Amino acid sequence: MANDTLDTVLIVEPNFTGHRWRYAEWAAAAYMEAGYRCVIVTDPANAAHSLAVRIARENRPELQIQFVEPLVHGSSGLAKVSYVRFFRDFKHAFDTASRNRKVALVVVPYVDYFFYSLPLTGSPFGATPWVGITMRANFHHAKVGVKAPREPLINAIKAQLFLRAIRAPGLKTLLTIDPTLTEWFARTGRAGHQAGRSAAVQYLADPFPDAKATEPLAARQRLGLGAGRHVLVYGAITERKGIQELVTALAQRGNSDPLTLVVAGAQDDETRAFFSSAGALSPAPVFMDRFITAEEELDLFSACDVVWLGYKGHYGMSGVLVQAYRFGKPVVATADGLIGWFCRTGELGPVVDDLSVTSINRAFDKVFEARPAGGVAGSHLLERNTLSHFKQTLRQAII
Repeated sequence: MANDTLDTVLIVEPNFTGHRWRYAEWAAAAYMEAGYRCVIVTDPANAAHSLAVRIARENRPELQIQFVEPLVHGSSGLAKVSYVRFFRDFKHAFDTASRNRKVALVVVPYVDYFFYSLPLTGSPFGATPWVGITMRANFHHAKVGVKAPREPLINAIKAQLFLRAIRAPGLKTLLTIDPTLTEWFARTGRAGHQAGRSAAVQYLADPFPDAKATEPLAARQRLGLGAGRHVLVYGAITERKGIQELVTALAQRGNSDPLTLVVAGAQDDETRAFFSSAGALSPAPVFMDRFITAEEELDLFSACDVVWLGYKGHYGMSGVLVQAYRFGKPVVATADGLIGWFCRTGELGPVVDDLSVTSINRAFDKVFEARPAGGVAGSHLLERNTLSHFKQTLRQAII
């Protein structure tokens, strides 16, 4: 049980959309297990979120939530720069939440809000030690074999800003969900760099809570799925999922080897309009156009035969890839970005270099060509993408 003598860890995350609220929750769990009192600091707009409601209801001494109104920014000067606006908001949140508290550490689950401002602004947390997690750093991709747009000038500038930012006061460790960033830093970033004056750069595997697949037939019955093979598209359903190209390819497979499309997750207006005007697929697709519960997610990954990752313009990590791996499901994946990098060996499923009908259907055919039972043979980097490993890495980041 926490008491008034315990040091406090502030976890500052203004946005509870997507996976960010889970990162805040899991970071709190990691440091509570290490004996700290934790306070999640966020925007009042998140007061009705399930995490905020639960923390307030439980009212545990070791886990509290504090709402801090963001600043009202002007429209001139440096206030035009989003990095600077976020820096000021985080400084304000820290100054407010740290009053009358013995703050030992600050954790920023999404440091990309303000990271590139650090060479100019310094730390928003003064001399207090802090840990940040970057999810969007991609300036190094061309140097480590990740397929991504080439922007040499912008990437060179960001590389220099990165090397200066990791020397910000108080920053103990920069964690990244991109293993290629640690590779780049070890190989290139330290060359001529005063490593002793900079933060450590360490890999933090994007976590997926431990779960075991249920019996596929029972899962299909609970979801109301029919017989045959099913391809799952999961998450926030937008045009960037490559959904239109996927539908076009499935429509041309014919009746000899059909696949049932399962689209699970809230669709944007453009996607809904597309499905309203698209020709009928056979078999008819299954739509779950809403928030998916944890129980439904478990059934979806248990019931479906292959997971679609043929995304467009997505160069970061994908939690859906991690889920597919943990459930032993093959993927059809884009060659681009970190999805393509993780899938480059073909162990996780075929990679498509383009989203043509021929490429997509050839990939699906390959998935079902005598695929060995049990998924990937041996260990894979994604084996580390567990909640327990995530929490262990966070705790080690302050040693």
